Amino acid sequence: MKTFRTNGAVGALLDEYEKAVLELQEVIKPISNEDLIKKINEETKHPDFVSIQSILTHVVRAGHWYVFEVRTYLGEKIEFERPTHLDSAAAYHEALSKMFVSNVQLFEDHPYISIDEHDVEKKIKTKWGQQYDIEQLFEHAIVHILRHRRQIERYLSRIDKSLKVR
Repeated sequence: MKTFRTNGAVGALLDEYEKAVLELQEVIKPISNEDLIKKINEETKHPDFVSIQSILTHVVRAGHWYVFEVRTYLGEKIEFERPTHLDSAAAYHEALSKMFVSNVQLFEDHPYISIDEHDVEKKIKTKWGQQYDIEQLFEHAIVHILRHRRQIERYLSRIDKSLKVR
């Protein structure tokens, strides 16, 4: 039987965020170091999407960035450390776990945080121009992982098909 967090909407967000992280970790578990760094998207000019390695670095960085944005919004003075490329799926598995723990820690440090905000002027303005309250930002964080998990699954499907053709 699954254990659910009991702290209301925050608990629901964290449960679903954790589920998304765990699903991504399962998808990347069998990826070889060779496939991790293989260029898989010839069409993109965006450096975050050329390999599974770059996608995972992007996902880990974004997960830490959400925490940074909320802590800054709450008035904390913190530095943002940009994650670097890692050399194995196991290393990304660990990095994703640490990233998720930092998100949980945010809510443990601020147990009475108000996650919804209706005043547009008081919302968090993201670097891509959207304005979110904390709840919306974490809903975005969950879907962000789901989208990139799907992207990686599609790439792995192509790799698998090319191996079968040989």
